[in-house]
Amino acid sequence: MLLFPYWRSTPARENPYVLPSVFRLVERALRRAGLDRCPIVIRFRRVVSVSWLSKPAWSLNEDARHASAKRQAGLTKPPGSLGRIEEVAVALAAMQGEVCPTVDPVQILVFASDHGIADTGVSAYPQSVTAQMVTNMATGGAAISVLAEALATNLELIVLGTVGEITCDPVPPLVRVVGVAPSTKDFSREPAMSSTELDACLTAGRAAVERAVDGRGCRLVIGGEMGIGNSTAAAALACALLGRPAPDLAGPGTGLDAAGIARKAALIERALHLHRIAPDNPLEALRRVGGFEIAALTGAYLGAAQLGIPVLVDGFIATSAALAATRILPGARNWMLFGHRSCEPGHAIMLTALDAEPLLDLRLRLGEGSGAASALPLLRLACTLHQRMASFAEAGVDGALP
Repeated sequence: MLLFPYWRSTPARENPYVLPSVFRLVERALRRAGLDRCPIVIRFRRVVSVSWLSKPAWSLNEDARHASAKRQAGLTKPPGSLGRIEEVAVALAAMQGEVCPTVDPVQILVFASDHGIADTGVSAYPQSVTAQMVTNMATGGAAISVLAEALATNLELIVLGTVGEITCDPVPPLVRVVGVAPSTKDFSREPAMSSTELDACLTAGRAAVERAVDGRGCRLVIGGEMGIGNSTAAAALACALLGRPAPDLAGPGTGLDAAGIARKAALIERALHLHRIAPDNPLEALRRVGGFEIAALTGAYLGAAQLGIPVLVDGFIATSAALAATRILPGARNWMLFGHRSCEPGHAIMLTALDAEPLLDLRLRLGEGSGAASALPLLRLACTLHQRMASFAEAGVDGALP
C-alpha cells in the first residue's frame, strides 16, 4: 500500500483529500531507502489514510427534487398511482441533480472475509465455505454472479482475507485481493480487529467505490458480502450501536435451529459485556465486534455519500454496515435506498432505526448483494417511466376535474 493511497486516481468529483505529487515522491524515496516500515512513518500513514472520514457527505439537489416531483405530477396518470416507483425516481433525481435520473452504469461490490467467531459454532456451514464461495463467485456460479450477468452490471469481488485458499487459476480480474489478515479474531474473547486492520478495511471499501466512479462512470453502487459467521458479527454490531440485547438481533443466519440461535445470542451477550461499547462510538464498535467485510462495506457507503453516488443497500449484514456508516457520517443516510426486507428477524429493527422502507419483501436471506440486485430492475423502471411517459399536455389528455 502506498503511503498516500488516493494519489493514484482523481475522483470524478472534487476531492479535497487528494494529495499533491510531492507526497508520492516522499513515499517512493522512503521505500527506496528502506524506511517505509519505520514506526513514525507507519503512524503517519494511518493518519493520512483515514483523513477522508472527516469529509462531509455530498449535498442533495433540492432544485432537482422539486423539478422532478413537478414532472411526476404532470404525467398521464393519477398523482401517486405508481406509488413507490414515483418516489424512487424523485429521490434519485435529488441524488443525481438531474430531473430525469438514470442508475446505469451499476457497480456491484462484494466484500469477503472470514470471522474468528465462526470457530464457536455460530454457523450451519464450516469456515472453509468463505473461500470456496469466493471461487464460485469468481467463476460465475454464485447467485450474485448470475444476477450481475443477467442485469448487465459490473461485478468486483474484494477479498479482505480468507482462511481457505481461493482456488481459481488464474484468478480473474474481477477479484481484488486486499489481504488484511486471514480472519478476524473471536470477538467473544478479544477485539475482532486492530485499528490498523479497521483502517485498511474502511479504506478498501472507499477505494472500491472510487474505482467504480473514476474508471467506469458508476452511478449506483450495490454492496454485497460473503463471510461465514458474519450474521453474528452484524447482529453484535447492531446491538452495540442500538443498545439492544442480543436476543433481539440474533437470528438463524445460514440456518441455525433454536438451540443454535440461543448459543449465538449468548456469545453476543458475552462480547457486549466484555467490550462495553458506547453506542456513540461506531468505529470502536466496528473494531471490536465487526468483520473485515462489514467494515469495508461501511467504507464503501461512506465513500459513496462523499462522492454523491447512490447506494442500494442489501439485507441484514449490509444494513448493519449502513447503520454504522450513518453513525459515522449522518449525511450518508441521504444516499441510501434499501433493496429488500430480509427474513432475518433483526433486520426489521435496523430498518426502523434507519427509517428505511425497502422495495421488496420476498423472504430472502442469502446476502451477497442478491436482494438489492433483485430490486435493481425496479429502479431502472422508475427512471424509464419518469423519463419516457408523456405529460397530459404532450399527449392531449385532459387532466383531473377541478
